[in-house]
Amino acid sequence: MPRRVSVLGSTGSVGVSTLDLLDKAGAEVEVTALTAGRNVERLAEQALRWRPRLAVIEDEAKHAELRDRLKGSGVETACGAEAVAGAAGEDAQWVMSAIVGFAGLPPTMAAAKAGSVVALANKESLVCAGPSLLRTAKFAGGAVIPVDSEHSAIFQVLDPANAQHVARLILTASGGPFRGWSLEQMEHATPEQAVAHPKWDMGVKISVDSATMMNKGLEMIEAAYLFAMPAERVDVLVHPQSIIHSLVEYADGSTLAQLGPPDMRTPIACAFAWPDRLPWPAPKLDLAAAGQLTFEEPDLRRFPALKIAKEALAAGGAAPAVMNAANEVAVAAFLDRKIGFLDIAATVAETLERVETHGLAMGEGGDTLEKARLTDKTARSVAGEVVAGRSR
Repeated sequence: MPRRVSVLGSTGSVGVSTLDLLDKAGAEVEVTALTAGRNVERLAEQALRWRPRLAVIEDEAKHAELRDRLKGSGVETACGAEAVAGAAGEDAQWVMSAIVGFAGLPPTMAAAKAGSVVALANKESLVCAGPSLLRTAKFAGGAVIPVDSEHSAIFQVLDPANAQHVARLILTASGGPFRGWSLEQMEHATPEQAVAHPKWDMGVKISVDSATMMNKGLEMIEAAYLFAMPAERVDVLVHPQSIIHSLVEYADGSTLAQLGPPDMRTPIACAFAWPDRLPWPAPKLDLAAAGQLTFEEPDLRRFPALKIAKEALAAGGAAPAVMNAANEVAVAAFLDRKIGFLDIAATVAETLERVETHGLAMGEGGDTLEKARLTDKTARSVAGEVVAGRSR
């Protein structure tokens, strides 16, 4: 029987790659639901191609256009954040969670509660409520399979039977567009320069996170939750070629790595077929053509986001969620040209100093989402004040 599949955030880069992979692999799927934030034109095109039972646009002002575009197609439409979460809880066996930002947490949690296999590309779900999300999926009989290339790499080479012998998880980073820039140059960086990633084709917000290396900070927190690893045993190594996606170092001195071209469809294929493998016309790795693979330690003076994230992970409680909310506010302000590039990490650090994170510690069970929303709202308010004080 065809596998029932839903794609949350289907019009973004990961969502588009997911549908492209399913198409190229000739996978036997029945698409249950597709959701998007504002891109109604692309969502309608995808819905006409895949004929899901439901297509949801989060922006309620776009619903009439979506309905008109899909008139007579047999595809049901809906709008709003609650409808997106409802679509995530539909009867799908496999759900791609690719909504960017904190907005991805409620639908991801809904998919986990439904017992689906959740292919997780939304960092914020783990950063803001990782332990609760993982427990929810386990108790519902589902699973959370990482889609970020770094966590997918660890997932593929970490032997659960020998997890107690893991010495370190090492996430690789391309270094982003400002790897060779001085602090003085970075101070004057523009949004256009920040989103010009040298290796990966990603959305605007994630590209800025790559430029600040906050994406690696978020990924360290994700890795700690996903693989039950303490903060001091999760590290980052800059690897500009983006061929080795992560490494697992064992206590006996062995280090295992997963390699591949920088293409998101490969980790998506892994998550879709797990525990099997999905044959598709994947780009093959030619090490001779790749030439040298180089590595360097990250510069914490130029990329303080890494230190901020590690400290937030070690602090625990709501600190990672506060960090995430402050980062979203700061990135949006930078893209709006209200603050400078270096102000992004500084805004996050100041917000963490101002917010009493332990008083907002994550709750258990049914309280998790509500407490996560409270933490997010509080942190965004404080971050907004910090941004206002830094605005140009």
